[in-house]
Amino acid sequence: MKALVLTDYNQFVFQDFPTPTPGVDEVLVRVKTCGICGSDVHGMDGSSGRRIPPIIMGHEAAGVIEAVGNQVEDWRVGDHVTFDSTIYCGKCTFCLKGLQNLCENRRVLGVSTPDFRQHGAFAEFVVVPARILYRIPDEVSFVRAAMVEAVSIAFHGVGQTPVKINDTAVVMGTGMIGLLVVQTLRLAGCGKIIAVDIDSNKLKKAVEYGADIGLRSDQGDVIEEIRRLTGGIGADLAYEVVGIPPTFRLALQAVRKGGSVGLIGNLSPKVEMPLQAVVTRQITLYGSCASNGEYPACLDMLAREKIRVDDMISAVAPLWEGKEWFDRLYAKEPGLMKVILSPEGKVE
Repeated sequence: MKALVLTDYNQFVFQDFPTPTPGVDEVLVRVKTCGICGSDVHGMDGSSGRRIPPIIMGHEAAGVIEAVGNQVEDWRVGDHVTFDSTIYCGKCTFCLKGLQNLCENRRVLGVSTPDFRQHGAFAEFVVVPARILYRIPDEVSFVRAAMVEAVSIAFHGVGQTPVKINDTAVVMGTGMIGLLVVQTLRLAGCGKIIAVDIDSNKLKKAVEYGADIGLRSDQGDVIEEIRRLTGGIGADLAYEVVGIPPTFRLALQAVRKGGSVGLIGNLSPKVEMPLQAVVTRQITLYGSCASNGEYPACLDMLAREKIRVDDMISAVAPLWEGKEWFDRLYAKEPGLMKVILSPEGKVE
């Protein structure tokens, strides 16, 4: 098969690669679409330590089952499927508690670390366990289905927090995941959603997707403005969707006493926490890792167009052009958001 391989940091080669063979409980999927995740872009230079070459990256994928292992019962050749990015064992303490995203033996498609290497879906074929498959509804195209993993991140992150009807929420960072968080909060019944970013164009998008107001964090006193918009007390919830010290601090400052902060972004491995402010204001922090069973709901929302993703997709391009698109994303080309690659060229 052909695959886009990260052969060295910042070096991609579109090359022949051995076609994987499914095990007894696995399926071979012919990849139709695979999105370039921000974690792939951040990982390609080695800075994350989670894309050690050589590795076929890619975990936001959809395709058609090409072959099934002899112990797979519920899936057939020709089924249209997507799959979780997390490969969980199903047997450890956390899996048995229903926390598959925290599996003790967790592996992630398209990721390589000192502990494991799991080739992903920037290839003509990929093998995945049948237990992580989800059927794509007829109303959902392969292109849209490649967005379900990102949607699930937003669903899971919001679902970790005690969001209630008519709450006021602040979203720190309005990249793609931030825009999906805005939409999820609207579906959850938030009364007021305040988006915060340094990019006016992203804030405009956030308002189009359901935020009530967009605030530039680099212009004026954004925390004072949030308090003004919330009767002087602060928001009920804040979601940090970037993962850097400045936005983390702003998220903590944006919520009222007794408020909640959902931590979804994790660009920085460490941030300094104002412990006394968190303790004395009784702020609760909710970490969010990947997703955990939200795919069916996300696929249903995509099928009924309750979640908008189409205009987040900047390009659908052939897999063999992948290096060029990675370079453009790495250079932070203005306006470029989600790029989806296809081994078959452009697809619907």
